[in-house]
This record gives sequence, structure tokens and C-alpha cells, in this order.
Amino acid sequence: MTERKDIWITGMGVVSAIGNNLNECLSSLRNEQSGIGKINFLDTLHREQYVLGEVKLSNNEIASLVNDNTDLPRTTLLAILAAQEALVSANYSFDKKKRIGLILGTTVGGMDRTEKYYVKGENNVNYALTHHCAFTSHYVARKFRTNNYINTISTACSSGANAIMLGSRLIKQGLLDAAIVGGTDALSVFTLNGFRSLMILDHEPCKPFSAGRKGLNLGEGAGFVFIEPKNDAIKRNQKGICRITGYSNANDAFHQTASSPDGRGAYKTMSEAISLSGINSSEIDYINVHGTGTDNNDLTEGIAMKNLFGDAMPDFSSTKTFTGHCLGAAGAIEAVISASSIQNNEIYANLRFENPIQETGLIPVLQFKKKKVRHVLSNSFGFGGCDTSLLFSEIE
Repeated sequence: MTERKDIWITGMGVVSAIGNNLNECLSSLRNEQSGIGKINFLDTLHREQYVLGEVKLSNNEIASLVNDNTDLPRTTLLAILAAQEALVSANYSFDKKKRIGLILGTTVGGMDRTEKYYVKGENNVNYALTHHCAFTSHYVARKFRTNNYINTISTACSSGANAIMLGSRLIKQGLLDAAIVGGTDALSVFTLNGFRSLMILDHEPCKPFSAGRKGLNLGEGAGFVFIEPKNDAIKRNQKGICRITGYSNANDAFHQTASSPDGRGAYKTMSEAISLSGINSSEIDYINVHGTGTDNNDLTEGIAMKNLFGDAMPDFSSTKTFTGHCLGAAGAIEAVISASSIQNNEIYANLRFENPIQETGLIPVLQFKKKKVRHVLSNSFGFGGCDTSLLFSEIE
């Protein structure tokens, strides 16, 4: 079996609190306009207590944009919107001779419909069919005729990143010809209450990597990339956005919801991703950090970065200050942002930073800036210590 090594991203799609497509999201990032704010759509008793990164569209509005069923789970509708954009931007036409896969990361599934129909006692039993996470994967695969291989990954906050990693590995090993990979998650009362019980939610917009941080803001959205071997893209005259050159997944097995104090898992996954790419750590131009804004995450991620990069720290920032923490979609949305950083030679701000964490002294990028960007590391660290890093590189 021939291993195909050079994997290109040739299409991208995203929807989040800062935009309903890639251009809108990039405009918000460049203009430092956060999407975190008051709750408009989520039906929660805590509406006045927290701020969220909500997508600024109702389910009916999303369904209209994708010409689909208004009664689908919000997670599914968001996935369709972002996957559709990725396929259009990749200029990909369905070819039944090609083995096209769909790998989707998610954690919430159809929870929003379950809350509506089961918890509130409304007379609709179809929620049982849409509740599980795999419903979205199979629905999106059927809609876009990517039925050769379908997989659903649910590894908490690293789900979307792991979907991209798995798709890349399958193409490299010659098991798929191309894949649409990414993640999607919608906000739900169940999720909000779960994170509230952990006492890691900030009542105000979050400030990752700041000494005064008080927690995270939940968000929602979807991000997808279309990936294929370099030679296949060239054959169909499709320009590449960037290469996927490194990836790694590690589990520090320290705690159900916290990272190990020494950043062991984060260090391992970042260093392994860089090693696989064949470049030196000094060549990393930008890190899109996991950066949730919680005491544990920002400290342990910072320690891991200090251990790996020492005094030669690359530019880094948390774009969750714009989108909120989008759970299973976070790694995929941030992969799109990381690839855009390379494509456009720009780095995005870490909003609301005040003072560095005493133990690390690290200061993120505070303002949007233009800069030559060749290699970007994107971190996604999930509950249970399921840590993933992706490395994106320019097309030379």
C-alpha cells in the first residue's frame, strides 16, 4: 500500500459566534470584535448570569440557509452549514470512483431536541433518533454523498481536532482519497449546567492566560476542512490553502476534568506533532492555544509551552476570546483559524488580557498583526487529559 505523505487543505468552512461563514469570522478576528455576549437563543434559567458565544442565527434561519429540515438538531444544522462552505470552497464535485470519507467530532449531539421534547414533555418521540452523536455524522454524510467512510469522534474538547488527525492518517495510508473532517456542537442547557456545576464558568467575557482569569465562556459552532493528497489537488487544478504536517494525541490520565500540574500531556502532544512534521520547534511562528481561561488549563498549558520552547516562545493567542469554548467543535474551528493565519499571513489577538500568570510570565499576542506565518501549532485539550495538537504549514 502506497503512503501518500503530503496532505493539503483545499477547502474550509466555519460558523461561530463571530460569523456565519469564513469571511465574516475573519473580519471579526481582524477587527477584534468578540462574539461573546448576552444569551439570546438558549432557554435557560441562568440567562442573566452568564455570557455565551452563541451563533447569531435561529434554527429556522440556519435551516433556510442550507435548505433543510427546521426540526433537525442545532448541532446538525451547524455542521451542514460549515461543511457546505468547505466543499464549495474546495471546488469539489462528487465522484463515485473516489473514496471520500466524513469524520465528525462532537459531544452534544441532539441534546437541544432532547431537552425540548423529553425534558419538557412535548409530544414528539423522534428526538430519540437524533439524540446520539452519530446521527449528525450520518446525516451530513448522506447529504453530501460522502458515504465511503463515516466516523464519529467524541473525545470532549479535542473531538474536532482528532477528526482532522484521523482523516489525515487514513489518506496518508491510502485508505481514503479525500475527506471532509471537522467538528460541531450546539449550546444546550445540559452543557451549561454541567460546566456550572464544575464552577469553571466566567460570568463575564473570559480572559485566557491572564492572572485574573475566572473561567471559560461556552460557545457553539462548527468547522470543517476538506483534505486531499497534494497530487490529487494539482490534477484537478485546485489551489491548496496549507499542508497538514504534524499531529499527535496523548492522554496524561491525571484527572477526569483537569490537566496534570506539570503539563505532561500537553508537552507530549506538542513535541510529537512538531517531531512528525520534521521541523524544529524554533520554526513555529504561531500557536493557537487551547486557552480556555480556567486556572488549571492556562497554567498547565503555559508550563508545557515553557518546557518545550524555553525563552524562544512563539507568538500565541487564544481565539476562544472571540468564539467562546465550542467544545467538540473547538479544535476544528481553531484549525480553520490556524490555516487562515498561514493563508493570510496574520495573527489574531488574545482579547482582554490583563497581567501575566506569575508562574509562567507569558504574554500572548494582544493585537491583530500581519506577519509572515509558515508553521502554526493548534492545541485542543479535552477532559480526561485527551490532548491533541495539529501542525499546519505553508505550501512551499
